[in-house]
Amino acid sequence: MPAQRPDALAELRSELTDYARRWPQEAEHTAPFLQLLAEAEDFDAARDAAQHMPADPFRRERLAGHFTGGAWLVDRAGARVLLTHHRKLGRWLQLGGHADGDRDMAAVALKEAEEESGLSGLSVDAELFDLDRHWIPERRDVPGHWHYDLRYVVRAGDDEAFVVSEESLDLAWRGIGDVLSDPDSDESMRRLARKWLARAG
Repeated sequence: MPAQRPDALAELRSELTDYARRWPQEAEHTAPFLQLLAEAEDFDAARDAAQHMPADPFRRERLAGHFTGGAWLVDRAGARVLLTHHRKLGRWLQLGGHADGDRDMAAVALKEAEEESGLSGLSVDAELFDLDRHWIPERRDVPGHWHYDLRYVVRAGDDEAFVVSEESLDLAWRGIGDVLSDPDSDESMRRLARKWLARAG
């Protein structure tokens, strides 16, 4: 597991509080994330006290739900986003994946973007861009569970020649306006597109 900053949970709480302030229409959606973060704080307190520990919300083994990091990976001009045709879910979505114990969710988003795209020269914005709590259906030996996805803007450099990883059926650069106007786009993808276009405007 990556080395953790002692203040990582406090920083994430501050990010979530700031997110609710910036996006007041989504404030009610922030509450489940803050509740799960409180469970992470309980986990740390129990570990420090050498007590019986609850499951860590930053690990996929917490089957009731866990944090994930998502990447809104935009090209250098900010006009296109790299989406994955998700192998398990069969939909076009943003890149991202499990924290696997890491509490620096911006770093998780960047790592997942690098691994799933094969692109070099990526950078991540520190500010939380979007939240999405969504249900993951049962698959083989893993029961259905919630993903608490914290999404960050990841920016591409000059390299746009992606490599499709085993996580994806395919990858594609799509115009952000096209994502917004496509009725087949996932609702959370349309929300991300709306946010990005409003910010860019």
